[in-house]
Amino acid sequence: MGELTQFTWLLVVGFVLAFALAFGIGANDVANSFGTSVGSKVLTMKQACILASIFELAGAVLVGGKVSDTVRKGIVDPDTYAGEPEVLMAGQVSALGATAVWLVLASFFKLPVSGTHSVVGAVLGFTLVAHQAHGVHWVTLAKIAGSWVISPLLSGIVTVALYLAIRKWILLRGDSFKQGLRALPLFYGSTLAVNLFSVFFNGSSTLKFDEIPWWGSLIIAVGGGLLCGVLVHFFMVPWMDRKVSQEQTALTASADGGGGGNDYSAVASDGDGDSIGRRRRSSSSSSAAGAGGLAIG
Repeated sequence: MGELTQFTWLLVVGFVLAFALAFGIGANDVANSFGTSVGSKVLTMKQACILASIFELAGAVLVGGKVSDTVRKGIVDPDTYAGEPEVLMAGQVSALGATAVWLVLASFFKLPVSGTHSVVGAVLGFTLVAHQAHGVHWVTLAKIAGSWVISPLLSGIVTVALYLAIRKWILLRGDSFKQGLRALPLFYGSTLAVNLFSVFFNGSSTLKFDEIPWWGSLIIAVGGGLLCGVLVHFFMVPWMDRKVSQEQTALTASADGGGGGNDYSAVASDGDGDSIGRRRRSSSSSSAAGAGGLAIG
């Protein structure tokens, strides 16, 4: 019992550092996703914090297990520390502390960084100090490092493709608001389908999701996406249409009574030489247009 209790302080320190790391993740990683939704006024800061509290936990429980396994034993072979588990324990606690400090410092200097990348570097660092290169899974590490380059490239390509499609089929149309409402079921349905597939395909072993075959995950994802699209089409779209129409009517009445107001028109030219009429509406109109962007994000 004495051999176990002498390292209890490491457990306590690790517990405290885990909260510090969670604080750093909230200040940096989670704040990255706030930038688009809060900045476009699709969500208020309070709404974003509530949604993050719910779905960050859900994501950790439903799909975080595989990433945790990679950090726990995919980067470094635990058998390397078979005769000295206290060294592995101290190293993992050190990685927690180093990552927490780095994320807080990066947030202080307004630098968007990745908590996952920081943890990977910290785990590799203490192993190189303790056992040099022995036990390091270099192939796994190379895959992780490769994803650091591939991820921004792929996300950039997908973003360009989505923006061009939205610009052509929605923004450049004369009835862009109506077109945007018609596209909302597709945006929300496809987003939910992708999320469901990521949850159930090779998902959490604790919840037995990894036992579901790929075609079962596909059926669940497609079915959930279709159901979401139907609900958005019959409930959310009419509600949003009524809400924006009412606010536009109130804005028009206010402008007529006040001799003008803030409604104005401007014509600009895009890169292809097309004339695009841009009209400032109400804040609710921009929120309706941004809802599709939130679903894509």
